[in-house]
Amino acid sequence: MKLQSKVILGSLITGVYDVNRNETLQEDDFKLVNEWVNSIKNAGLQAVLFHNSFSVATQQKFENDNLIFIKVENSEKYNPNVFRYFLYLDFLKKYYSQITDVFVTDVSDVVLVNNPFEDLFYIQNSNFIFCGDEPEILNNVWMNAHSTHLRNQISDFESYEQLNENQILLNCGIIGGKYMLMLSFFEQLCKIHQTYNQHNNTAYTGDMGAFNYVLRTQFNQQFIHGKPVNTVFKEYETERKDCWFRHK
Repeated sequence: MKLQSKVILGSLITGVYDVNRNETLQEDDFKLVNEWVNSIKNAGLQAVLFHNSFSVATQQKFENDNLIFIKVENSEKYNPNVFRYFLYLDFLKKYYSQITDVFVTDVSDVVLVNNPFEDLFYIQNSNFIFCGDEPEILNNVWMNAHSTHLRNQISDFESYEQLNENQILLNCGIIGGKYMLMLSFFEQLCKIHQTYNQHNNTAYTGDMGAFNYVLRTQFNQQFIHGKPVNTVFKEYETERKDCWFRHK
């Protein structure tokens, strides 16, 4: 595998009911990731796409120096929204000698607008994690329901929620930074999921709850969110060119 030192990772697991979309994504449908792939390719960067259903023909058709497919088996333990973090962590550990910078993003509703790795703001803040956000606070109806399982499992989760109830809601659809910082973050995030989220029987995956919890408790002085990382979530700001990523 010929990797660039700066990569963008994403995953598409199909054939499993998506609780956020309220649907099951179709197998071998490259249209789901086409815009994401092209935006990264047009910036001269490399996308690494984890998947469980693209055919050999589809992979041969689209794979090039800017797109690497990695086929995986879907997890029976975790929802795909959670399972992806274990894939990313294993990948970073395996290719530690080749990667210096990494972003991981959603693949069906996120596109690259500007190369973050070349931005002076990114370079000057190399000790920070960069992540997406939403025009919403942590204390909202959806997040309160989403975090029920973790709240019942983690002893300080409720106190963390109370302390940060008026803080901006961070969005796990975009996150990145220098290699060592991202490795540390994914280790902490996967530890939470492995310890507390394997037996989550609620209608919510826990990915947003764990994401906000880990950043706010373990990296609270070490992350930057919003502009220039992302456009306003769900505002479909297609004309904006002043951010790195557009998230819907």
